[in-house]
Amino acid sequence: MQQPASRLPAPVQAIVAHPSAVLLVAQLVLVLAYPGLQDSTVGRAFAGVAQMVVVLSAVWAVRRTEVLTWVALLLGTPAVVLAVAEAVQPDVGWIVVASAAFHVPFYFFVSYALIRYLFHDDKVTRDELFATGAAFTVVAWGFAYLYAAAQVVWPGSFVGYASPDGSDALPWFELLYLSFTTLTSVGLSDVYPVLAHARSLVMIEQVAGVFYVALVVARLVGLTARRG
Repeated sequence: MQQPASRLPAPVQAIVAHPSAVLLVAQLVLVLAYPGLQDSTVGRAFAGVAQMVVVLSAVWAVRRTEVLTWVALLLGTPAVVLAVAEAVQPDVGWIVVASAAFHVPFYFFVSYALIRYLFHDDKVTRDELFATGAAFTVVAWGFAYLYAAAQVVWPGSFVGYASPDGSDALPWFELLYLSFTTLTSVGLSDVYPVLAHARSLVMIEQVAGVFYVALVVARLVGLTARRG
């Protein structure tokens, strides 16, 4: 028999009440942990599967809709399998492209679901504040997978510390670094696109970052100020 929420331990109640916070914290923890895991096949597989499981559970808690359930299963389940395959064989091109084919739409759909959650009413809750950050990090993850596929389809798309001349594919974590610096518009990345197709994808992410601040963050600030 399921316990009422009021009878659950306090930490469990906090997790149930703030699933977006769980998602945001998990993504940030993985960012910090990934440098120590990327040299291990087991570590990369654990990081990939853990990320997908956390995203699935958090979004399910935020938006319990039939459509979300079906989309999450159709995209998320193959993505989990391919995340493990990519961790075992990160240099196999078709695995990287197949993984991106499921990860990219999945993460973008997760971001869409979180933004819908933010816009569903005119009240700003604590969990919606966490959802603002969570949706932002999810978009960054989605573009990182998009860049990973781009450098397979168009070799030499990106250059960086691991491949100054673009002769080798950059590790996924460097592409995630590029994605975060592009989305936040800070422009501090030493990883950058050199081919036209790669640059067009980066420009799309730049526009997405600006629109996110202009629409989502500005609306949240406006509602908070109006409530005050």
